[in-house]
Amino acid sequence: MIKGNNSSNGKFKNHLVILLEILLVAFAGLSSYLLHVLFDSFNAIETIDDSIFRIVINVSLVALMVSLCNLSVGLYDPKLRASQRDIVRRLFVSVAISYFVIELFVFYIFKGLPLAASFLPVTIAIALLFLIIFRVFLPDISLSLFAKPKVLILGAGERASIIEKRMRRDSDRKGFELVGFVNTKGDKEGIRKEKIITIDYQHELFNYVQQHDISEIVIASDERRNDVPVEQLFNCKMSGVYISDILDFIERETGQIAVNLIYPSWFIYSNGFESNNYLRNSLDYVLNAVLAVVVFIFTWPLMIFAAIAIMLEDGYRLKAPVLYRQQRVGLDGNLFNILKFRSMSPDAEKNGAEWSQKGDSRITKVGGFIRKYRIDELPQLFNVIKGEMGFVGPRPERPEFVKELAQSIPYYNHRHNVKPGLTGWAQLKYPYGASFNDSFEKVKFDLYYIKHQSILLDLLILIRTVEVVLFGKGR
Repeated sequence: MIKGNNSSNGKFKNHLVILLEILLVAFAGLSSYLLHVLFDSFNAIETIDDSIFRIVINVSLVALMVSLCNLSVGLYDPKLRASQRDIVRRLFVSVAISYFVIELFVFYIFKGLPLAASFLPVTIAIALLFLIIFRVFLPDISLSLFAKPKVLILGAGERASIIEKRMRRDSDRKGFELVGFVNTKGDKEGIRKEKIITIDYQHELFNYVQQHDISEIVIASDERRNDVPVEQLFNCKMSGVYISDILDFIERETGQIAVNLIYPSWFIYSNGFESNNYLRNSLDYVLNAVLAVVVFIFTWPLMIFAAIAIMLEDGYRLKAPVLYRQQRVGLDGNLFNILKFRSMSPDAEKNGAEWSQKGDSRITKVGGFIRKYRIDELPQLFNVIKGEMGFVGPRPERPEFVKELAQSIPYYNHRHNVKPGLTGWAQLKYPYGASFNDSFEKVKFDLYYIKHQSILLDLLILIRTVEVVLFGKGR
């Protein structure tokens, strides 16, 4: 009975997603119609009844076709396990197919349908924007409407315990339902007993998966040699169950790469870690420099006020500089001087380089304020214009710390494969901190960004950085 109720609830949620996206596309059609009215593109309309008829026909046709194409590319598959980039790619394919099918349907087969030539491309463009916002930029809403896929972890030892620790909260599991952990031969002590599922996984795994409607199996056993239930996993795979490795699972669900679990072969065979986005690569400097100039035009009064405040607090009295130059490690390990508004007392590093701590006594009153709202970072716009930094990327670290961290944190130097940035994935996903442990956690997010870097991800980071700045988060 429980399984049936869950199934019915899942179908209802999937139908609700389809209905909402039909309404979004319909709203896009109405928006397009209003734009055409403003520019008098429907000047052929003679009566109100004719106008309403055309709106209903046009909007219904586009909404129906986009929904069918979304269905055809798997966007309504309850077992879909896709990244944001893949979701956007599927949306582009769906609306492109919709556009050409409607073109063929209306302008070549049923020429009598009242569809304005400019209505379709405008509607499709607006619909694509709405769908991307719904699926990518409002994931909490869209994910909550889908039936959550059930995930079973094969393993209950040390490796599997990382999943338990990293995803212990409900908010960490909003995209899936964790059924439990299957204890396997060779697992060390890790998962608490009440969460362990004891079955003969070599012979009963497939039956268990079928009985409990499992959508995905994550391989997380401590010992894999001669113990992986290949035949059982093969049967699960052939029945449509998604099989993933713990590294890929953590990467997908947490937005970080578990560097403490990485084995060399995963790095070698894993997709990513090189940018094949030629448009992004070729326009990287131009886009960053233009954006830096635009931001400077809007923020230069704020920079003037910050400089005056620093000068009035202690700069004039102590003859200390307003700007602070500090050597950092950039692209390919090259050194450059980063520019910041000085937020600490002039003698802050009289004892040498130190990590900045929360409530650091070296931070001035003005410094505390400009750090909270990221005003101290604004002079780095000139680093961006010089090509030493970008807007998005791993935050650049000091060479003294890099030498120490690279010796202790696996794959740390790979974060220098891209330009450092004013903001980054780690700054959004991890609270502010400056210590070895914090750097260890942040490099997991930095490597994720390097692997998945794209214009869409950069845009998402920039949009969410606005929230960080406005509400003073992370400092």
